[in-house]
Amino acid sequence: MEETVETGYHALPQPDELGTREKEDAMGAYLMMFASIGAGLPLPIINLIASVIYYFVNSKKSRYIKFHCHQSLFSQLPTSLMNAGLMFWLFQIFIYDNWEYNNNFVGYAVMVGVFNLAYFVLSIVGAVKARKGQVYYFLFFGRLAYSHAYKVRENDSMVKSAPVNQPPSM
Repeated sequence: MEETVETGYHALPQPDELGTREKEDAMGAYLMMFASIGAGLPLPIINLIASVIYYFVNSKKSRYIKFHCHQSLFSQLPTSLMNAGLMFWLFQIFIYDNWEYNNNFVGYAVMVGVFNLAYFVLSIVGAVKARKGQVYYFLFFGRLAYSHAYKVRENDSMVKSAPVNQPPSM
């Protein structure tokens, strides 16, 4: 796999260059959305915690896995925040028993439901594509994840630098 230092980004790996384990680890980043279901709790923050842990454990293995971990984590953040807002609002309604004050609750709940459905569909598509060794870019988060995973940086160990040991100059 050649690196493209001229453009500032490393080359994307082709599906036949990736191992099965690497593809499965990339797919696993998207499956962290089921963490709270697996734990049996309806708390949205568990998915975010699972995504962060998965990121720190697996993102150093390869740029391909790092890309998918970033994309999954970046898309998990707004979904988790909206779910947490919905849970907080719901607890407020039940604690104060004031349904008249919360006229916008139904609209917000429908919006959160639509975002969760979109996140669910995109995560399944991303997981299937990752398992096939393909890169699938989410609408808002794909470019950001690509930049974080494949951008050539100064301290990048894979970038060829000038030789350290050179003959003395005369």
